[in-house]
Amino acid sequence: MTEDELSATFAALADPTRRAILAHLAKTGEATVNELAAPFEVSLQAISKHLKVLENAGLITRGRDAQFRPCRLEAAPLEVASRWIESHRLLWQGRYDRLEEKLRELQGKPNHRAPKPVGNEEP
Repeated sequence: MTEDELSATFAALADPTRRAILAHLAKTGEATVNELAAPFEVSLQAISKHLKVLENAGLITRGRDAQFRPCRLEAAPLEVASRWIESHRLLWQGRYDRLEEKLRELQGKPNHRAPKPVGNEEP
């Protein structure tokens, strides 16, 4: 994924209506424009514009089923964005850990931190 594609993903996710649409599609698998518009007090035209942004960002695809064009979630851009966020979280966590160690050293306090859990284990 290029930087521009990542930017498009984050721009699409910046809107709460679009995030709600993605959440709905994550639950249902696919939905029509009318089904996606039902929970919102906006026009079908407004929902269609949101769908176009999501489609341009690669977050949804629109099928062709007779008269209907059901929307489906595309997870790949979300996975790329998640990996990007996680890599930066790990970078900053490491920096904060080193800062904490340095502050303890400067204050003359021993480091009594418990070891960090690995993976999805609970602390």
